[in-house]
This record gives sequence, structure tokens and C-alpha cells, in this order.
Amino acid sequence: MERRTGTFSLRAVTHDTLLALLVTVMQVQGTLGRIAAEGATRPLADLGNLGYALLVVSGLAVALRRRWPAPVFAVTALASLVYYGLDFPDGPGWLALFVSLYTLAAYGDGRRSLVIAGSGIGVLAAVWLYTAHDIEPRAAIGWVFFRIGASVMSAALGESVRSRRVIAAEAEKRAELAERTREEEARARVDAERLRIAREVHDTVAHAVAIINVQSGVTAHVLDKRPEQAREALRTIEQTSSRALREMRAVLGVLREDGDGRAPQPGLEQIGELTAKAREAGLDVTLEASPPATPLPSAVGGAAYRILQESVTNVIRHVGPTRVTVALTSGTDALEIRVTDEGRTGNGTAGGAAAPDGPGHGILGMRERCRLLGGELDAGPTPGGGFEVTARLPLAPTGPLREAAP
Repeated sequence: MERRTGTFSLRAVTHDTLLALLVTVMQVQGTLGRIAAEGATRPLADLGNLGYALLVVSGLAVALRRRWPAPVFAVTALASLVYYGLDFPDGPGWLALFVSLYTLAAYGDGRRSLVIAGSGIGVLAAVWLYTAHDIEPRAAIGWVFFRIGASVMSAALGESVRSRRVIAAEAEKRAELAERTREEEARARVDAERLRIAREVHDTVAHAVAIINVQSGVTAHVLDKRPEQAREALRTIEQTSSRALREMRAVLGVLREDGDGRAPQPGLEQIGELTAKAREAGLDVTLEASPPATPLPSAVGGAAYRILQESVTNVIRHVGPTRVTVALTSGTDALEIRVTDEGRTGNGTAGGAAAPDGPGHGILGMRERCRLLGGELDAGPTPGGGFEVTARLPLAPTGPLREAAP
């Protein structure tokens, strides 16, 4: 039987008690009324009022039907066997039995409760038919078949109610599970979006600050001697900061609730502008790019631009003026990126290995961008004292494209 708590609500106890009293009264009064109308071979008062006792006990047992359905069915079935076995008058003495059968199936555990109910109905039917073999008139045997049919219907009705309750509980459980899954997916999307925004902000700010830092140093150095060059450096600072602000607005535009208001994210179409800014910051940039046979997916183009931007920013920040080679090779299934610098002149410090005051997160962020698209990235010093970053981005991303796409 399915688990039940040790106590039931006051309402359920009250309902079952009232039902038990009603069944008891109907069994006793209904049987007495039939005796008065048709007579009886054995009065209920025979054998020490045993007929009354069987009708009352079976009726009152209904009060405990939900707490102990199987024992209650056993009591009502045994009372019915004894009652009809001793040839007490037929009447509505089967009400308690039908209620207990319904309760056994409705509050049972399915298979076992149906086995108990089926076995009990089989025994009852056999005894009822045996005791009615010499019933007169013969038409009265119809009541025996009625009791058998009503017993089967009571059990079937109870099983139907139980099945509906189980189906409803499973549906509710599935709904709760689906709701939790949706919440977890929503949290995962939020976390992924936060990570994407953090990467975009890091790349944008780091690149802009690196260029501004170099140009401000140039301005301070040539302000008095070469004002035209200082003016040009200030103009570069203004343009770089303005572009950084536009990119920041585009990146953080996802947090706005009033409309979209977002500009397209930068891609390889802006690589010329990126290399121009790098040259203004003092780098000698050589661009080797072969045009792709087909347009690149926006996610791949955006990730490639950010990898190039971060690589160039690392050279500006950690090396200073040096020679840099940027190579882009677009194949049939992947875009290959290579950024190589010659290192700091005179001391052979690796370009992007680490800042003088400790390691940063640029290479880690670039590697994560590649992994999100199913690609790979390698970064390390070259034999000549420089530093090289190589990346391979599949043109058909195999990773979570939604996270990587702008």
C-alpha cells in the first residue's frame, strides 16, 4: 500500500465517520424494510442478533477505510461471507463491501491492491453462488450476480480514480521539473551573457587604454618641441576613446530594457582600422590576409577580430614599438590566425607572455573564445625572443555558438 501519514485531516475523518453511520443505517433499515415486505427464512435476531451485528460491524468499519483499506475490506468481505453463508435475508447489506472495494483500489498501490480485490471478489462470488444454489424463487439469483458485478465495478471505479490521481501527480512533477530546468537554463544563459559581456568589455577597454597610454606618453614627450605631433597624438587619443565608448555602448546595450539600440559588433571588416591604430601606437604592422572564399559567419568574424585586437593590445602594452606580422588564412573549413612580434629590442622579452607586473587574462580569454567555437589557440615565445599567437576557428562552429556570437 502507498505510504500514508499517521494522522488524517479532521475533515476526512468527519466525512468517513458520517459515511460509516449512513452506510450502517441504510444496511440495517434497508434489510428490515425488505424483511417486512417479503419475509425472511432467518430473522436478523437469530444466533444472538448475529445478523444485526454483521450489518453494524461492516458498516462502522467504513470509518477506517482510508487509514486501513485492506483490513477494512477484509472485515466487510468476511462479514458478507458469514452473513450470506448463514442464509440471513438479502438486502442492502453489501453497501459497506462496495465502499471498501472502491477504497482499496482508489487508495492502494495499484497492482497489489488489485490482486487483493480480485482475489476477494473471486472468493465472494464462489461463496455467494454456492449459498444461492437452492434459492427460491430462482429469479432471486439475479441479486447474486448483481453483487458480483457491482463488486467488480466498485474496484474498477477505485482503480480509475487512483490512476487519474497518479497521472495528475506525475504531470505536476514533470511540470515542476520542466520549470526548474527552464530556470537553470535561464541562469546558464545569463551567466554566459555576463561572461561574453565581460570579455567584450575587457577587450575593448584594454585595447583603447593601451593605445591611449602610448599616445599620451608621446604627447608628454613632444608637447613643447613638436606641437604638431602632439596634436596628432591627442587626436588619436580622442578617436580611440570615442570608438571605445561606442563599442562599450554596443556591448552593454543588452542590459537596456527600452529597445535594442545596439550597433553591429566589430568583425574582420574593421581589421584595417585596427592595424592603422596599432601603427599609430608605434607598431610596424605587416598584414598578410587572403580573402575568404565565402563570407565568414558573424560569430567567427567577431571572435577573430577580438583575438587580433587582444594580441595587438598585448604587444602594445608589454613590448612597445616593434615589428608585428598579422596573417589571416581562410581555408574551406577553418580560419587560421597568426600574430607574431619580434619582441622588445635589446632584451628579447616575449611580446605577449606577461606584463612586467604579472600575468593577465588576455590569453585565457582568447583561448576561451576559440573553445566556444570548437577551435583551438596556442600562444608562446618564439626562438628569436618574440611572441606568437596562433588560432584556428572552424567556419562551422561546433561549440555553443550562441555564447560566442555577438
